[in-house]
Amino acid sequence: MSDAADYQLRRNAFGRLEFIGSDGEVHVGVVPVRAFPISAADDGVALVDPYGHELAWIDQLADLPDELRALVEAELAQREFMPVITRIVGVASFATPSTWQVETDRGPASFVLKGEEDIRRLAPPALLIADSHGIHFLIRDRSALDQHSRRILDRFL
Repeated sequence: MSDAADYQLRRNAFGRLEFIGSDGEVHVGVVPVRAFPISAADDGVALVDPYGHELAWIDQLADLPDELRALVEAELAQREFMPVITRIVGVASFATPSTWQVETDRGPASFVLKGEEDIRRLAPPALLIADSHGIHFLIRDRSALDQHSRRILDRFL
C-alpha cells in the first residue's frame, strides 16, 4: 500500500491525470480502478499507469485528503457509467428481446434486453442488467423497488 503522502496527483493542461511519485517521476494518463466496483465501491482503488502497472493502492477513499479524494472520485465518475434503476416504468413485451422503459438516478432511459441471461444476480438483493449495447444498469436492492417494478422484474427472473 502506498501512503497518500508518498505521491501527488494533479491534472495536466490537457485534463489528464498525472501521478508524481516520491522519486519525482511523473506518470501521465493515470487511471483509478476500483477493486470491487459494485459490492464495495469505496474500498480498494488502484492507481494504474496507461500500461496497467499499479502505482499506488488506496485502501479507503475516505482516508484520502479532500483534494486528492475529489480528484480520484471525479476521474472514476468520468470512467464509470452505470446508471442505477430506481423504477421500471414498463416493458414492450415479456418475450425477449424486449424494450424496457426505466427511471434511473441519471434520468429516464430506454434499453433493449436481448435475453433473460443478460440479467445477472449479484450479492443479494442486487442485480446487474446489460442492454443490447453493453451498457450496464444496476438495481441495488430489488426489494426496494415499487410493486409494479418488482412484478415486471419477476417475469424475467
